[in-house]
Formats: sequence, C-alpha cells, structure tokens
Amino acid sequence: MGGGAGLSDDNTAASAVTEFSHAVWRRYQHILDKSTPLVLYRWIFLAAIALIYALRVYIVQGFYIITYGLGIYILQLLIAFLSPQVDPEIQELTDGPALPTRGSEEFRPFVRRLPEFKFWHSLAKAFCFALVLTFFSAFDVPVFWPILLFYWLVLFISTMKRQIMHMVKYKYVPFSFGKQRYNGKKAAPTDEANSSRP
Repeated sequence: MGGGAGLSDDNTAASAVTEFSHAVWRRYQHILDKSTPLVLYRWIFLAAIALIYALRVYIVQGFYIITYGLGIYILQLLIAFLSPQVDPEIQELTDGPALPTRGSEEFRPFVRRLPEFKFWHSLAKAFCFALVLTFFSAFDVPVFWPILLFYWLVLFISTMKRQIMHMVKYKYVPFSFGKQRYNGKKAAPTDEANSSRP
C-alpha cells in the first residue's frame, strides 16, 4: 500500500513539472508573438547577442570549433533565406508555372524558403546555444583558427557565388527595397469644370 502513495507523489511531481514547462513555453511563445512586428528591435537584440558571443570568444581566446560550426549554420540559414520557396530550376523540370519573365505575365511576389522571422529566430537560438557551449571546457578544442577562418571564407564565397548566379539565371531578387510597388489602379482624372455644371 505504501508503494501506491509513492506512485501518486511521482505523478503529482511529473504533472507539476509538465504544467510549469507548459507555462514557460506559453510565455516564450507570447513574447515571440509580440515581437513579430518589431523587426528593427529584434535585429538589434540579435546584434547584441552576437556581440556578447564575439566578446566571450575573444576574451577566452578559444571555442573556435563552436564558432566555425556557428558560421556554417549561419551560412546554411542565409542560403535558405535568399532562396525562393519553390526552386525555379526544379519547377522548370516539372513544367510547372515559372517566375514571370515578361512584363505581360502575372506578377508573383518573392516567397522565401525561410521567412525573415524564422531566419531571425533560428539565428538568435544558434547564438544563445553557442554562447552556452562556451561555458563548458569540453568544447574548447585546440585548433589553428586561421585555417578554419580561411576554409569558412572559401566556403562562403563559393556558396554565395553559386546563389547569385542562380538569382541572375532565374531573374529573382530576394529583397523588397528598391522594387516598384503595386498600389492599385489609379483613379481616372475628373474634370472639375464638368462636375460643376448642373
């Protein structure tokens, strides 16, 4: 009979932990939802986290493997951010609808594979995770960091070159600034002289 009371206490503790974790998750999601329209403040927050991480790595003079992994992950996110949701190369093979190439074709806005908010959120989580890892000495593997930096730069340049060539080939621009915006039909000019007649 004593074992039943212990089982009841375990269930109560487990449900309390589950309830607490659910409350924390709801609060986190609420903060994310409220921050969605605050684009500038979100990116300033990300820049602050990145600066803290960079200062931590600079002061400790280590964790270059963590930084290299973070750089590779950032590059992967950047490519997804700059890519269209439906790749025109694959669409071309399946003979589906393509991006407009003439002015007479229907305008379709650029839809990213990775939306801006998810891009920001993934970057913020990655920097926070990398910052936490810098507090564990097991991840401070001694390496010659200039080789890692050189390799990352070569990888970045080659990947971005391929991405830019893809943009040019399929004529899409992943940024909205500098583009013409459609504001609807212009109203026909009215002649005030005609409207004043009875």
